[in-house]
Amino acid sequence: MSHHHAVVAVFAHHEEADAAVRKLAEAGLDMKHFSVVGKGYHTEEKVVGFYNTGDRMKFWGKHGAFWGGLWGLLFGGILFTIPVVGHVMVLGHLAAMVYGAVEGAIVVGGLSALGAALYSIGIPKNSVIRYEEALKADAFLVVAQGTPDEMARTKDILAMENPERLDLHEDVKAPAPAESHHAGHAHQA
Repeated sequence: MSHHHAVVAVFAHHEEADAAVRKLAEAGLDMKHFSVVGKGYHTEEKVVGFYNTGDRMKFWGKHGAFWGGLWGLLFGGILFTIPVVGHVMVLGHLAAMVYGAVEGAIVVGGLSALGAALYSIGIPKNSVIRYEEALKADAFLVVAQGTPDEMARTKDILAMENPERLDLHEDVKAPAPAESHHAGHAHQA
């Protein structure tokens, strides 16, 4: 059985998260195993959302250019609302897991659908709660899963971008194949 790790970096601003993801892509890492999570807006005065235009996505709202720029690097996306936190955008491999948690109405000890998705891959509940608090404070998360060697390299690259927080979680579940967006239903915990 192969071991997998996860790395979660917390960035205060979307520009920092964007730079970090681009450095990871430039380093040749498999972007199918990366996600970016953040709030889609800061005021309720602006419309937030995205739609599909063929093979491209169009985003609008305060961070529309940020999310649109990352769409080409990451695979899949979901916009949903977390009570108290607000609208949250997830791009990348976590999007399918969040979708499964929302559709399956998964509840894991009071965690949101995002929290349930993070917890389901093996990230400890106390860390998940800290990540949800960071989102509430308008931070952005860069989340990766992979082999220990890939995640050590990922952590080194992310550390150079000066995140507010950088955690390595050992022995998590292997990343799900990118093709299986709706293949299985999540199990209620």
